[in-house]
Amino acid sequence: MRPSKRHRPVRHATERVLNTLLAGGWAAGLSYRLGGHGSLGVSRYELELGPERRLPRPLKIGFASDFHAGPTTHPALFDALLERIRREAPDVLLLGGDYISFDAANIGQLRGFLREAKAPLGTYAVLGNHDVWNGSAEVAAVLAEAGIEVLVNRNVALPAPFGAVSICGIDDPWTGAPSADATFAGAGPVRIYLMHSPDGLWCLQGQRFDLGFAGHTHGGQVVRRNGEPLKRPSGPYSREYGHGRFDIAGNGPLFVSRGIGCAGIPLRVRADPELVICTLR
Repeated sequence: MRPSKRHRPVRHATERVLNTLLAGGWAAGLSYRLGGHGSLGVSRYELELGPERRLPRPLKIGFASDFHAGPTTHPALFDALLERIRREAPDVLLLGGDYISFDAANIGQLRGFLREAKAPLGTYAVLGNHDVWNGSAEVAAVLAEAGIEVLVNRNVALPAPFGAVSICGIDDPWTGAPSADATFAGAGPVRIYLMHSPDGLWCLQGQRFDLGFAGHTHGGQVVRRNGEPLKRPSGPYSREYGHGRFDIAGNGPLFVSRGIGCAGIPLRVRADPELVICTLR
């Protein structure tokens, strides 16, 4: 059952207060200088499709999520991510949502990154719950202005020689209006399922994918020494699939990223930000 949205006005008011209290990024700046944002790294995976869907050459996919531009994330982290993307040079770049925290106007901190985050076969994005809560139209417009294809319950085929590969992007499962039928309609034989949250699995309704990407969980963001998150994310699949690779019955693997920025508070502990690189063969 979907969680109720009736409590959103209270949370919205709280976030507005936090946005004001943390304005100017003083807390994020202090945290970043003290190492409280963690150390950006690259997590690498490889996946064999099998002879029946073999690609003309390996496809290198980059995935980044949960930027949370605003007063809880220092913008230097976006510069570091851009440098990593350029160094890795993926063929295609996927973005997993939650570009902002607290206020859609904070997307301004990401404009430079979004303009420069390019890949030869394109950059494709879905929206997250924070984007929907705070102004998805404004966020989507900035993404589109940067030349990024925003996928809300639809798919697109990659350019040649990867026309058999479709990027299938679904709306956020809890705050949006997800439709698996629309997301996969007319998709090619190789399907990459792009979702904000692992709870996008809940929305599949029998549709098939070859590999999936999700964020939302932050890998716990603040994690105890025993590996347990201080606070678990909402959503059953988000709690079950917190970070890493998970093999999904009847489908391909799901790769869940810890994301980039900080939500709620300007702090990461034992949950470093990451760029995911997956080579599809």
